[in-house]
Amino acid sequence: MEISATRSTSNTSRRERKNCFIGGILIKLISMFKIPFLNSPKKDSPKHNLIIGLGNPGDKYKDTYHNVGFKYIDYLLSKNGLSLKKYKTFEYVKTPDLILVKPTTYMNTSGLPIKEALKFFKIKPEKMLVVHDDSDIPFGEYKISFDRGDAGHNGIKSIINHLKTNTFNRLRIGIRKQKGKASDFVLKNMNPSDLKTLDKLFSEIEAIYSEGDTK
Repeated sequence: MEISATRSTSNTSRRERKNCFIGGILIKLISMFKIPFLNSPKKDSPKHNLIIGLGNPGDKYKDTYHNVGFKYIDYLLSKNGLSLKKYKTFEYVKTPDLILVKPTTYMNTSGLPIKEALKFFKIKPEKMLVVHDDSDIPFGEYKISFDRGDAGHNGIKSIINHLKTNTFNRLRIGIRKQKGKASDFVLKNMNPSDLKTLDKLFSEIEAIYSEGDTK
């Protein structure tokens, strides 16, 4: 199951109208298809929402397209004045409503730290959201998916292999800006304009999630 959205790049008033339209549709679809992470928690559900961003550690990869999952976590940390602390193979911060996690391993071995994080926080896979890059989606767009295959993404493949399930939520951030193989550009650094676009996209995504959580 997937939900898609495109970020508007036109003038402010037009963008705001489009955001409201997209937000309304997403909330209705979320409710209709009952995506576990985005629904109001049931009585027996964990209190926290777990968001895990995928990427490669180190300054060398900090601003690469492959690291947009880490970038989303960084955005939430910065906006809320939070910082991460280390535990085994991942870093995390826990608030009354939210847990943010970054694996400290490389992208292709993301499965182990995520398995350890789920065990540590006692959360089931279907209650987590994994944020990662997707080279099949144009830059500036995203899709929300649940119960999908890895589609060739090695980080997701590692998670599925370790958890023995694909029943978890994914926020797939588009990074496709050119034709060709993903390996030709995923490890390239984003330019300042790209980074600004990501910040705006993250803000819009967060607004939609916030509205959805109040339904």
